[in-house]
Amino acid sequence: MGIIQKLKKIIMKITIKYIREVLGQSLRHEPKKMKAAIKIVAKEIDHKDEQALFRLVVFNEPIAELYTHSYGFHTPSGRGIIDQFSHYYYSL
Repeated sequence: MGIIQKLKKIIMKITIKYIREVLGQSLRHEPKKMKAAIKIVAKEIDHKDEQALFRLVVFNEPIAELYTHSYGFHTPSGRGIIDQFSHYYYSL
């Protein structure tokens, strides 16, 4: 199994352990608030893949079905999703 497949398996859970092990950093943000904000945004935009939203916000990975990127740059919808996440994260 390649490194990409291993990372995708690990990414399936949004946990403190994952962030510490993969990123090799101490946490600068509150994971419970991040998870709650992701859940709210996922419900608002009716997107069931919360892990994809997490990867968009943390790793800037595109979500094709939501048209979040074009030629490597954020589209208005991508920026809107990230802004929604930021709003909920900082208001929790």
